[in-house]
Amino acid sequence: MKLRRLWAIVLKEVRQLRRDRITLAMIVMIPVGQLVLFGYAINLNPRGLNAAIADQAGTATSRALVMDMVATGVIRPVAHADTPQQLVDMLRRGEISVGIAVPPDFERRRIDGREALQVMVDGSDTVVQSAAAQLAQTPLDSSSAAPRRISPSTGPIGVVSFYNPQRRSPVNIVPGLIGVILTMTMVMFTSVAIVRERERGNMELLITTPVSRTELMIGKVLPYSLIGLIQTTVVLLLGLWLFDVPIKGRVLDVYAAAVLLILANLALGLMISTKAASQFQAMQMTVFILLPSILLSGFMFPYAGMPAAAQWLSELLPMTHFLRLIRGVMLRGAGLLELWRDVAYLLGFIAVMMSLAVSRFRKRLD
Repeated sequence: MKLRRLWAIVLKEVRQLRRDRITLAMIVMIPVGQLVLFGYAINLNPRGLNAAIADQAGTATSRALVMDMVATGVIRPVAHADTPQQLVDMLRRGEISVGIAVPPDFERRRIDGREALQVMVDGSDTVVQSAAAQLAQTPLDSSSAAPRRISPSTGPIGVVSFYNPQRRSPVNIVPGLIGVILTMTMVMFTSVAIVRERERGNMELLITTPVSRTELMIGKVLPYSLIGLIQTTVVLLLGLWLFDVPIKGRVLDVYAAAVLLILANLALGLMISTKAASQFQAMQMTVFILLPSILLSGFMFPYAGMPAAAQWLSELLPMTHFLRLIRGVMLRGAGLLELWRDVAYLLGFIAVMMSLAVSRFRKRLD
């Protein structure tokens, strides 16, 4: 071994790395991004859960109790309802995570020591379910008549968990795994699509063909769409067989939501492919997309526990909107029309990413 030759190789790699701006940026951005995400954006104690209140009693004591619950910071009122059924409908549509129902005979129940108030929780997220259970510890206002007797079996505030009363983790995790798997594979497959054509020398052949840019991009997407549907089917069948994960909504809506995420990820991967100069760069950029998708979408950590800046960033990710769709359909039995906002975002994301990918692609070697 000659030190001079060794130094020449080291110097060559350093100069090549210096010219590779994307790799150089990833060296800094990946650790910085992970540090910020884990240290700042991720919080296992969610606060400000969207809540709606149906106060049918309308007394000073009931209003004071609701205000005490809001003061804990666990919930944030975003809507009011007239009946408990309206709260259930809001929970099914994903508009709220917690519903506070105060019955008309609140005062009589409070004095008799019976359950005087009910907290309805969207149990499809076990972390949110645990956080909302803290509301049951809120003391009743003792400014008026004191309770004459307290039932040993029930408390003054009851907690009802919808959609996952047993608090089984697979019920929450398996639908999200569909999004994680589709994001990881679909973006990875298409992010190297255009780059691979250049590296294998196929771009010269494509240049000589009459295939348009749009036809090439759509042709790249369609085969992987079928692969994504196969992966979705495998996860659904294994989730049902191994973990007894329910599908309360229509199966057609489940596949429609999966198609939206598949197309969104494929379009994003094509956009990356037009930017990357090599397959290695494409893989680096895929990792940079995958990490926020897993950490900020609400799959692993509750969305409500993130600061405002992280929530704004998560709203840009297709995975965030897919999780709302798939959990709404599979666990809450909601339809895609009820979740139209997330459907509209994914359709818009697909249109924007495909347009950018087509406009950036050029049938030439440079």
